[in-house]
Amino acid sequence: MTGCDSTVGPFSPGQAKACTVREVLDRVGGKWSIGILVAASRGPVRFTELERCVEGISRRMLTLTLRNLERDGLLRRTVYPTVPPKVEYTATPIALELYESLVALTEWADRHRVAIAAARAAYDREHGRVANAIESV
Repeated sequence: MTGCDSTVGPFSPGQAKACTVREVLDRVGGKWSIGILVAASRGPVRFTELERCVEGISRRMLTLTLRNLERDGLLRRTVYPTVPPKVEYTATPIALELYESLVALTEWADRHRVAIAAARAAYDREHGRVANAIESV
């Protein structure tokens, strides 16, 4: 086992801090988390709204990601006692603090996606690789 696996024994203070930071960055920078957090930072959002606005996410992955973001204190889940039950997700204050950075990151990615795709294609040509659809932007 390596890295942040708690089964390998106690961590030094520096290791514990590095593990926490890496875990937080992994969660926040996860494939689906950014879109969910940006949507929830604009105001309360329902599951079906997230399903529509986070392109390509499955219901199962949306559920798992929402649970993890709630567990990390980035989302608040509110269930209203109606029939059928109404559930909303809102960004917590720490997620709202992160919002500007997430928007800047997504805008940067959108501005540079064509250049990055071209750089990948050039790299693959130079190194004799066949472009992988998963790697494309």
